Amino acid sequence: MAPLISIRNSSGKLEIVNQLLLPHVTEFIQINSIEDAHDAIKSMKIRGAPAIASLAALAIAQDLTRALEAPAEPAFLHSSEALKNYVEPILSFLFTARPTAVNLGAATRRLTKKLNDSIAAGEDPKTITKNLISEANAVSDEDVGRNKAMAKWGGDWLLKRTIDIGDKADKVNVLTVCNTGSLATSGYGTALGLITYLHEIGKLEKVHFTQTAPYHQGSRLTALELQQLGIPSVMICDTMVGSLFQHHSIHAVVVGADRIARNGDTANKIGTYNAAVIAARHNIPFIVVAPISTVDLDIEDGTKIPIEQRPPLEACLVRGILYPNDGKVKQVQVMITPEGLDGIYNPSFDVTPAELITAIVTERGVAVKADGAHSFDLSAVV
Repeated sequence: MAPLISIRNSSGKLEIVNQLLLPHVTEFIQINSIEDAHDAIKSMKIRGAPAIASLAALAIAQDLTRALEAPAEPAFLHSSEALKNYVEPILSFLFTARPTAVNLGAATRRLTKKLNDSIAAGEDPKTITKNLISEANAVSDEDVGRNKAMAKWGGDWLLKRTIDIGDKADKVNVLTVCNTGSLATSGYGTALGLITYLHEIGKLEKVHFTQTAPYHQGSRLTALELQQLGIPSVMICDTMVGSLFQHHSIHAVVVGADRIARNGDTANKIGTYNAAVIAARHNIPFIVVAPISTVDLDIEDGTKIPIEQRPPLEACLVRGILYPNDGKVKQVQVMITPEGLDGIYNPSFDVTPAELITAIVTERGVAVKADGAHSFDLSAVV
């Protein structure tokens, strides 16, 4: 079965799959404006650091394409200064949708640079606009190729390491957290891309994945992707990681990232740090897979990474379908806590220190720490 997709963009129609309704209902939502894109990102109808960067860029491309095609030329196309005054607030607005995922910021900075470079080159407003549209489309188009490059780099590294430590297993077992596949990217995935690669070359025995409460990206989204790809898998509750490591042979934990600091500290979905701590206790390699755009060299370490706090109510609710249901799919949302509960801690991400990470994989290769080091030198992979 074909892999799932997070974004459809053809014939001037930009759509996303509403991930809040998956896995039981597949509904595509049309994105008609910058405001629609911002809402979709903020409400987590679309999520995954690469995917939200792609949507933001494509929304800008759509907006500017419509401006070029409009019967009456918009005033902001009359001068490069007017165009700059129009585009920059849009980029700033989109960046506010989710603060932790650095890919979104990388995309907006990339477009700001293209805007400023085109103005400095003396190009006319329409040419600058076309340059911005091309650059925005490239943000999305480049994602799949780099995901496949990362998957091969990381998969081959893990297999070699397994052999080097004397493990005679023909296939490997891995654990992953959250959702890092096609639904979180423009295609193939980051950590789930590595897992898919191992499956494609016949070297994956089984992947275990956490449910990833409170949004259940694992049980809703990763489960669906693995099922559709035919990859052997086992779901576990977030609290079962330690038990899994005690009773099963796991060759690596493989996760994605929303932001990687210069020293290798990594912000990822809440629960990642827990898995890293327990993996270290069991001497299991912990691998982060993320594109270069996720590495924030301006941030020295993880203490400087802003952590998004989600609304407390989200930790009290779960979505799904009624069961039993006589074959009728009815999407419902239920509260699992007492009403009016006070004192809810609901960060969307946690930070795994570099010292607990074995390898960081980007599309340029694999970085490991020097012997005895507690941080990474990422210069070779960014």
